[in-house]
Amino acid sequence: MLTRSEVAALVDHTLLKPEATESAAAAAYQEGLDLGVYAVCLSPSMLPLRVALDAQEADRRAPKTCVVAGFPSGKHHSLIKAAEARMAIEEGAHEVDMVIDVGLALAGELDRVFADVLTVREAIGADPVLKVIVESAALLEFGNADLLTEVCKVSVKGGATFVKTSTGFHPSGGASAEAVGIMRAAVGPTVGVKASGGIRTADAARAMIDAGANRLGLSGTRAVLDGFPE
Repeated sequence: MLTRSEVAALVDHTLLKPEATESAAAAAYQEGLDLGVYAVCLSPSMLPLRVALDAQEADRRAPKTCVVAGFPSGKHHSLIKAAEARMAIEEGAHEVDMVIDVGLALAGELDRVFADVLTVREAIGADPVLKVIVESAALLEFGNADLLTEVCKVSVKGGATFVKTSTGFHPSGGASAEAVGIMRAAVGPTVGVKASGGIRTADAARAMIDAGANRLGLSGTRAVLDGFPE
């Protein structure tokens, strides 16, 4: 049975609301520190975040800092995504969650999806974790499971460390156990799968983990963790 601390170690505690302030970002990082999460995911404009830099310098167990790039639409030029991601790494981020152009994927232009991911990977270097948000619900709604599989494969080819279900902002929806299972089968056991978007209960989190997710993006982290035993 999964414990609270085991699940916390899989969590990216997330604050990506457009109305979020710098003080809210600092508070979110402190909450993530208190909860024992793996990382805190913020908008890149929140960096450098002094509370995060101080915590990481003082304690190696402090959460990593994660930022998004090309968020939430993915309709940014690849060079803009790359510049945004590189600047975030320079300002203290350890991980980048980039959004693909879902329209390119639905049009079958997977070479351009690959190039988009590769451009960001080359901009940040080999070490930072790169999670590629594929908007799995949209790919399944407007495409099919085979398309989701192929998008995951080209993302890994382009340099993804993780494939990630969703931004949480797309009208098609967020994470599903079905999508996570498809994504895990597509990338195999050595590449990460992050489930994110609409995971609000312990049961939902457990379903994602059972389906193959090894990272969870949560905004209501405390409520989810409260559903797991100590």
